[in-house]
Amino acid sequence: MLLEAKQIGFRYERDRPVLRGVDISIQSGEIVGLVGPSGFGKSTLSRILAGYEQPHEGQVLLDGAPLPASGFHPVQLVFQHPEKAVNPRWRMSRTLAEAGDLDASLLERLGVQKEWLERFPNELSGGELQRFCVARALGRGTRFLLADEMTAMLDAITQAQIWQVVLEVARKENMGVLVISHEKHLIHRLCTRVVDLTITHEKT
Repeated sequence: MLLEAKQIGFRYERDRPVLRGVDISIQSGEIVGLVGPSGFGKSTLSRILAGYEQPHEGQVLLDGAPLPASGFHPVQLVFQHPEKAVNPRWRMSRTLAEAGDLDASLLERLGVQKEWLERFPNELSGGELQRFCVARALGRGTRFLLADEMTAMLDAITQAQIWQVVLEVARKENMGVLVISHEKHLIHRLCTRVVDLTITHEKT
């Protein structure tokens, strides 16, 4: 399976273009790093790839077809700040239900405790909440995972634990992964290929 963005252009209202002529592709089973300074559109591109934003130019294709508009999305995005990705009025058990039937062992390996399931987001720490967001994104229908500074706010031990689980699931399910991070050591340790957005900007 192939996720690809072709000639993506995007601008916020009355602002200069954030993205111009960006091409990126991710194959199933591939772990790709995305780097570039702040303001170069990394997070915007991840939202476009996941279908949260529509590009003003270009298109995103999954095996040559447009992304599905409904149902559980095969491209899942995990944000840096998990509180922005959950409904504050839902208990965590309902939030996880969005991903369908999750493997109980996945929750255990991510360190999700059973008593957390009946809590609301504001009753969890940022690290606890992010574990839920990662678990939800690794649902059985996910073919591509986009990790936008996914573990940047977490301590080193928690980072290592979460990435170990993500990589295990990705290998098992032949899942494509896009890693967005300012941490160069993380990018080079995890990724088989790196895309630098500054090169695209220099060309345009």
